Parts: sequence; C-alpha cells; structure tokens
Amino acid sequence: MPAERLKVIPARWPAPQRVRAFTTTRAGGVSGGAFAELNLADHVGDDTQRVAENRRRLVRVGGLPGEPLWLTQVHGNRVVKATATAQNARADSSFVDRTGVVCAVLTADCMPVFLCDRLGNRVGIVHVGWRGLAAGVLENTLEQFAVARSEVLAWLGPAIGPRAFEIGADVITALYDGQPGFESCFTQAEQAQKWMANLYALACRRLRYAGIENCFCDESLCTFSQPDQFFSYRRDRDCGRMASVIWIDP
Repeated sequence: MPAERLKVIPARWPAPQRVRAFTTTRAGGVSGGAFAELNLADHVGDDTQRVAENRRRLVRVGGLPGEPLWLTQVHGNRVVKATATAQNARADSSFVDRTGVVCAVLTADCMPVFLCDRLGNRVGIVHVGWRGLAAGVLENTLEQFAVARSEVLAWLGPAIGPRAFEIGADVITALYDGQPGFESCFTQAEQAQKWMANLYALACRRLRYAGIENCFCDESLCTFSQPDQFFSYRRDRDCGRMASVIWIDP
C-alpha cells in the first residue's frame, strides 16, 4: 500500500513557532471524479465515507492534535469560540486561546484568513468571500483578540486571483469602503459592465483600516487558474473544498 501523503500550503508569515497553520491542496485523499482527491467537505455530494477518510488523513498525516472544529459556513459575519461551540455551528470564523484545539474553514475560491497574536496565545481563521468581507467578518474576528492591533499578524491564504474574479457593479457597491485608492482593487473586464476584483487587496485594505499592518499574502496562489492544486467553485461548480487549519501547539 502506498504511503499516505498530504501536500499543503503553509502560512507564510512570521508567526511564533507554536502557531501551526496551513491550507490543504487537492492532493492526498481518496475521493474521485470532481472531488479528487482530498475533498474535505461533507456537503458537496461526495461519498460520505471518503470524506470521513480524507478528514482522518488530515488529522493523522497533517499532525493535527485532534479533529478540527468544522463550521456550517453561510457567508456571514458570525464568529465563534472553538472551545465553546459544537461541531457544524453556523458561522464563518472561529478563534481559540488554548493549545491543542484546531480551528478550520473550507474554501474553493473564497479566502481563508489566518490570524494570531505575536506571542501565539490566540489564533483564529476566517472564511472570507465578498459577502462576508462586506458584512464585517474580519472586523468581528479581530474584536476577539484582546491585544493591541499592532500585535496581530494576518496571512491571506489561497483564493481566487485578481485575473479570475469577475464581478458586477453591485458587488463593488457592497464592498465600497469610502477610503482613497479603493478603485485600484478593480480593473475593467472584457465583458461589458463587469470588473475583475482583487480579493487579496480588498482584504488587506479592510485589515489595514482595522489597524492590522502585519498582513501577508502570496497573490501567485490562484484557486481558479491552478486546477492541479486547488478546487474552484467558479471554475468547476461541482467540486470539493480545501481546508485551512490553525492551532497552538502545546
């Protein structure tokens, strides 16, 4: 039997060593077809036993201290504490201030935003699409960090890139933040009355205006244009989901 493998994208930020954080790719699981290979979502039509095995592999091969807190994500702004919440709570963000508890979100074009303080005493993970961004899910999560904003670090994980995220004027209106330079987050698309949005830039702006200067990302990671690595809902519709996880090592 071949050895189990798990290819992940580690968070690339100057977090304390005790903070563990990464996003999975689609490699290393047992799902097939549109969900090949490492689909970690149980709501997309994949075989439930295969999803369960993929989640077991995430814990076992990924070195997690236990099962993550899975959320029922609704593109909203609710934040929950992982140690005081049941599995599959309706929320789009979770945080924890204890070791050995894993926070997680599922994505397939939306952005996972990892957060921690410089001492590694509190961590969080946020599911960020344009609706959640407009609703203030980042700001709501930051309210759970009882330290100065200058002490908080953020890593923006793999998401749909600025050359693939086509939107209409209604989305621009919803996202408008009233700050100078907002227009630089968009370029005109080839299709009339459509624009291409830079979700990385938009999230960084929201974090910066919330007082977070230490914001890190890699815009070369695009879930839409890298099908060998990532699931993408916009590209495929029927597809799996990657998991982004964060926890504090004991």
